[in-house]
Amino acid sequence: MRASLLTDIAARFSTLGGVFLTEPTVLAARLKSVRGLVFDWDGVFNRGVKGAGVASTFSEADSMGTNMLRYGLWRARDALPVCAIITGEANASAELFTEREHFHALYQGVRNKAEAIEQFCSEFGLERDELACVFDDINDLGMVSGCAVRILVRRSSSALLQELAVREGLCDYLTASEADAHAVREAAEMLLGLMGAFDAVVQSRTAVDDDYRGYFAARQAIATTVR
Repeated sequence: MRASLLTDIAARFSTLGGVFLTEPTVLAARLKSVRGLVFDWDGVFNRGVKGAGVASTFSEADSMGTNMLRYGLWRARDALPVCAIITGEANASAELFTEREHFHALYQGVRNKAEAIEQFCSEFGLERDELACVFDDINDLGMVSGCAVRILVRRSSSALLQELAVREGLCDYLTASEADAHAVREAAEMLLGLMGAFDAVVQSRTAVDDDYRGYFAARQAIATTVR
């Protein structure tokens, strides 16, 4: 992808308020080795609001974002990226989402996310530097360390956490959107843009052509492991 096109993509997201802590050209190069996607749940797909008998939710906009990002990676590698959610709490909505979207794994009730991501890598034959990770809070920092692409979901109340993540080199991109404004969708479109794949992915999905049907059949064959 030409540097001028990367600059244009980065400018679009910067205009929204997204912040590139790593140069877009570097992120685009790292994406070439990404074989896995890891997401936190609360504070990423939703605001993390809880109550007695209340499960945090997800949006269809974010769901479409994850699907298109997986499809873009599948087109680039001719293989499905391995996808997981690693969350500190058990959540019925997270289980519904991962099973409906045929993610490879859901790790819930996790107290040490660094250990969980090592388990994920071991189970699926991955290295941390082959992962893109979307996260939002302190308990995620051990999980994102060493990953190829680290995307921090903005929360205006967490100025010091954002500063720490930047200072410690644990964040490559800070989203413009907060969790309740489809930050996952922003991350997915930004990464597809840096891959130079967004238009082709959308056109193929719209046409439901042979490529998309092949991807979708492979995706649907995945049986989610819930831990």
